[in-house]
Amino acid sequence: QVQLVESGGGLVHTGGSLKLSCAASGRTFRAYTMAWFRQAPEKEREFVAVIPWSGDTSYADSVKGRFTISKDNAKNTVYLQMNSLKPEDTAVYYCASPKTAYIQGGIDPSRYNYWGQGTQVTVSS
Repeated sequence: QVQLVESGGGLVHTGGSLKLSCAASGRTFRAYTMAWFRQAPEKEREFVAVIPWSGDTSYADSVKGRFTISKDNAKNTVYLQMNSLKPEDTAVYYCASPKTAYIQGGIDPSRYNYWGQGTQVTVSS
């Protein structure tokens, strides 16, 4: 059974930093794309960043240059380093992964089958 568990959210001031973690279990971690999405109140879930099994990263324009996605295959964990945080980054952040190995994943949340429970990030102005 695949499980994704996020941690690391919290409350920070504008300009601050947070590092989110997502621990995966239940299958061979290195073979699967991992992504981060976020959802603010009354808004649709939106793509943040993705790191495919190949390691090539991609980011939403709104976070490019401020956020960094990375993974540690030995620890079965994907990270999201968030710097220069803005109030508009406030949301629940989710990690996600598709059920099929060796695919890119992309920005469409419907392509992802497994989701964590989410972690709240709040950026105060």
